[in-house]
Amino acid sequence: MDNYSQDGLVFEVSDSGPAGAEVVVLLHGFPQNRREWDHVTPHLVGAGYRVLAPDQRGYSPGARPAGRRAYVQSHLVDDVVALIDAAGVQKVHLVGHDWGALVAWALTSRYPERVSTLTAVSVPHPKAFAWAMPRGQALKSWYMAAFQLPALPERLLATDRALALLGGSGLTAEQMNAYIEPLGRHGLTAALNWYRALPWSQREKGHARRSTVPTTYVWSDGDTALGRAGAEATERFVDAPYRFAVLPGVSHWIPDEAPDALADLILERVASS
Repeated sequence: MDNYSQDGLVFEVSDSGPAGAEVVVLLHGFPQNRREWDHVTPHLVGAGYRVLAPDQRGYSPGARPAGRRAYVQSHLVDDVVALIDAAGVQKVHLVGHDWGALVAWALTSRYPERVSTLTAVSVPHPKAFAWAMPRGQALKSWYMAAFQLPALPERLLATDRALALLGGSGLTAEQMNAYIEPLGRHGLTAALNWYRALPWSQREKGHARRSTVPTTYVWSDGDTALGRAGAEATERFVDAPYRFAVLPGVSHWIPDEAPDALADLILERVASS
């Protein structure tokens, strides 16, 4: 599978591993794309799984609708459900990093029957995140408010300031540019619209239900954007076998910086099912 369609949009996807195997879906974060999983995927394929890693809405050139409301959480979730359907399977092992983790939490809460296991990376359960806001997370999340501004974030992220703006320790300037440059101006606006759609996403029903599938949450203590309070609170919102894994000394960019350790945690969770 090189691409799939949903709601008139065309999504690019990397499809690796044996066609008849259990499926692992990998969801990237901002401002990355499916290439962030390049060093994780071989471990999963080597263990006998089929791995699907899409460029999500706004990141695939054929899937960049205009307007903020086109990026509300329900649309992001439906895009991934369409991928699962296109793969011809009922259930998948779901993995998400950063914004991909938020989509994974939401899909798991809305459609638990489509998810065998969940591995959420960096971003905690939405209710844990909200609980942590007055406990230090709000200061770490300043950029979420800044990204609501028109035009200025696009201009800043298109310069060499992107690495510092996004807390880029763990990535080189070349790595950050390799993610941002393919977006172009239109794609960067589309990616930022994930943030700009938050006021509508938060009004949607079921966007933050409890997880009822076996879940691993992976957090790194060098993450400048996501603090310990929300990380430690996530267990309260999972009604299933749960593991909280901390990667010491690792930045926010876990799939790039610690792919071997992350792959081991994913495989451990997948095998538990």
